[in-house]
Amino acid sequence: MIEELLPDSVVAVDTHGDDRIEEAPLYPEEEALMARAVAKRRREFSAVRACARRAMEKLGVPAQPIVSGERGAPRWPAGLVGSMTHCDGYCAAALARATDLASLGIDAEPHGPLPDGVLGSVSLPQERRRLSELATARPGVHWDRLLFSAKESVYKAWFPLTRQWLDFGEADIEIVPEPGDDPSGAFHATLLVPGPLVNDRRVTVFDGRWAVRHGLVATSVTVPHA
Repeated sequence: MIEELLPDSVVAVDTHGDDRIEEAPLYPEEEALMARAVAKRRREFSAVRACARRAMEKLGVPAQPIVSGERGAPRWPAGLVGSMTHCDGYCAAALARATDLASLGIDAEPHGPLPDGVLGSVSLPQERRRLSELATARPGVHWDRLLFSAKESVYKAWFPLTRQWLDFGEADIEIVPEPGDDPSGAFHATLLVPGPLVNDRRVTVFDGRWAVRHGLVATSVTVPHA
């Protein structure tokens, strides 16, 4: 599912369905992070890392531990950029060589409405106005959940480049559906704070893709070098 949202330079591995998300072996460094985790958290943690290690192998990189660094961001092997996501019954990892992309972010969420009161805290007035227009034109998509997922992908691509927090209100996201009935399309995130420098170029907009499939909404952001 995630793979269709990413360029060919990215290797994505996912698994869908609770029966396929099983606890995978962990390295000692990872075991230390899960010492007090409940069974569900441990299962998701290990499954998404199994996906990431398969992606490493496809890139010709030996499988190795993936520990959490600053603000919980995964620490990838030297020369790689990547992102991971998991929600009930689904997990995915996407990796690319750092020579091919500056950064990337992926996210998956259940395709359902956000809980009451959440949209107002994660969106800007102009975003809510556009969501209302989209809901009128395409009522089959939970646009509020899609916006939330897009902001998660934006943050995951932003943080490795800046090592700074990005608030939900610091990126203005415009969602662009594909023509027709297929629930997929693009989105553009205009950064409302100074963007990262990538090869001496100030990035002010992150571009992404989205799709609704199998009861999930998935989003991705890739940041090229030029």
